[in-house]
Amino acid sequence: MSGFGRYVIFLGSLFVRRESFSTYYKLVLDECVQIGVNSAFLFILVSSFIGAVTTVQTAFNMVSPLIPRFVISQVVREMTVLELAPTVMSLIYAGKIGSSMAGGIGTMRITEQIDALEVMGINSSSYLVLPKIIASMLMYPMLVVISGVCSLIGGYLIGTLIHIITPTEYVAGIRFSFNSQEIFVAIVKALVFAFLISSISSFKGYFTKGGALEVGIATTEAVTTSVIAILIADYFIVDLLL
Repeated sequence: MSGFGRYVIFLGSLFVRRESFSTYYKLVLDECVQIGVNSAFLFILVSSFIGAVTTVQTAFNMVSPLIPRFVISQVVREMTVLELAPTVMSLIYAGKIGSSMAGGIGTMRITEQIDALEVMGINSSSYLVLPKIIASMLMYPMLVVISGVCSLIGGYLIGTLIHIITPTEYVAGIRFSFNSQEIFVAIVKALVFAFLISSISSFKGYFTKGGALEVGIATTEAVTTSVIAILIADYFIVDLLL
C-alpha cells in the first residue's frame, strides 16, 4: 500500500510548478515521435501476423459444415477489436515503450540529471513525465486503430490466399452483426492502458537508486507492474462496459 501511496503522490506532483504551455508542446511532440512513429512498424508487423494466425486457427477449429464460412472473419473481428488490438498489443507496448521510459528516467536519476533540474528550480517530475503520459495517451489509441486494421487485413490476405474463405465471405463476416460499442470499449482500453504504462514506468524510473544494475531492475519492475495493472484494468473495463 505504501508503494501505491507514493505512486498517487507522484501523480499529484506532475501538476504543480508546471512549465509554460509552449515548453510542454515541444516536449509532447518529441515524445509522440518517439512513442508513436517509431513504434508504428512493429505494430503493423505484429498485428498483421496475429490477424493471419487467428484466421487460420479459427478456420482449423471450425469442423462443422453447418457453420457458414463468414463466421471465421466475424470471430477474427471480435477478437481483434476487443482483445488483440488494445490488450495484447499493450503488452508489447509495455515491453518496448514502458521499459524505454523507465530506463531513460532511471539513467537520468543515477547520473544526477534530475537533481540538476531541481537545482534550476524545475519540477523534474512534471517536466520529464507529464509529456510522456500525454504523448502516450495520444499515440497509443492511434496505434490500436492501426493495429486493428492491419490485423483484419492480415486475416483477409492469408484467408483468401490459402482459400479458406472467399473475399466476399470475409467482408460479409466483418460487417455481420457489427456493434459499434466494441470500438468505444477498445478506445477506452487504449486510453487507460496508455496512462498506466507511461505513469507506472516513469514512476519506477524516477525513484531508481544506485547504479546501472538498479536501472535494469527498475526497467523489469516497470514492465511487470504495467502488465499486471493492464490485466486487472482489462477485467474491470470489460465488466463495466460490456
